[in-house]
Amino acid sequence: MRILSLDIHCFRNIRKASVDTDARSVMLVGENGQGKTNFLEALYVLCYGTSFRTPNLREAVSHDGRGFSVKADFVDDSGNHHEIQVKHVQGKRSIFIDRKEIYDRKELIYTIPCIVFCHDDIEFVRGEPEARRRFFDQTMSMYNPLFFDDSRRYRNILRQRNAALKEGRLSLVPIYDFQLARYGMSIQKARKAAVKEFNDIFPRMYRDVSGTDLEISVEYQPSWKMAENAEDAEEILSRALERDVRMQTTCSGVHRDKFIVKDADRPFSQTGSTGQLRLASLILRMAQAGFFFGKTGKEPVLLIDDVLLELDVTRRGRFLSHIEDYSQAFFTFLPEEKYFSSLEDEKMLSYTVEGGAFR
Repeated sequence: MRILSLDIHCFRNIRKASVDTDARSVMLVGENGQGKTNFLEALYVLCYGTSFRTPNLREAVSHDGRGFSVKADFVDDSGNHHEIQVKHVQGKRSIFIDRKEIYDRKELIYTIPCIVFCHDDIEFVRGEPEARRRFFDQTMSMYNPLFFDDSRRYRNILRQRNAALKEGRLSLVPIYDFQLARYGMSIQKARKAAVKEFNDIFPRMYRDVSGTDLEISVEYQPSWKMAENAEDAEEILSRALERDVRMQTTCSGVHRDKFIVKDADRPFSQTGSTGQLRLASLILRMAQAGFFFGKTGKEPVLLIDDVLLELDVTRRGRFLSHIEDYSQAFFTFLPEEKYFSSLEDEKMLSYTVEGGAFR
């Protein structure tokens, strides 16, 4: 898998750019605010149909533009050439693969597997439970379309159940409970298995890169911890109906599950320094890439946005040695930043980025 070229129009400060990306490693070098992260964001939009910086794609449109367009030519693992394009015009997103419009973002997600490393990833360690749920759901959805479908259906039913609670349409609640319990238990079972496998990778990676013997791992705490099957979950929902009506929301279910990054038996967010938490967030992404490769045998595209600045020289070298299994990687650097000579080979392209232009 390799992205051969990228065409960007009216995306943030990138008014118009056609960039050759036919290399295993692509370096984007420039001062802050020149367009390096915007370039990575445009790539991410092509891979997911969404942004890793904002839930509202309208924010990515250039100030004086009505919409944006991002297009890439890429070659798949079989050597076949394809074109992918995402447009956002007047509030509407359109997705095209080989010039054929697709209407389900799911088709886009499985076209170019992509993992982004960015500063906000620290929230996976120190932030709210929702951030960690989002991380693990993305990790699992990358290789498991059934999990993606179950998660989508669960969220849809949850919205309907919450609306029924608020509007007093309680006769519908048992119908929603039946569906919510079945999709929810499928998600809970998949999450439990995934975390067990993830912990075969993540703790070792943390020890290797940090050079310490800290036992960092992930603990999964399901909301329906006493439920062994869908019938048990349905019973839990039924017993909690009075509370849910009072709160006007569904207070239990996989949307309330917790994933806790732990140092031995304590939350790492309480014991780790800011530097340690940032390192743990980087290694969560490393483990995500390794987990995906182990599940599919496919190497993802990596988008690495300035995060190497946070590592000293030794840890940076260890980090790079652990992310060798990628099909293509895009790195951003400041002009004065020193990056490893191992990245400077015949398979590397380097661009100076200034004012949304690439040279």
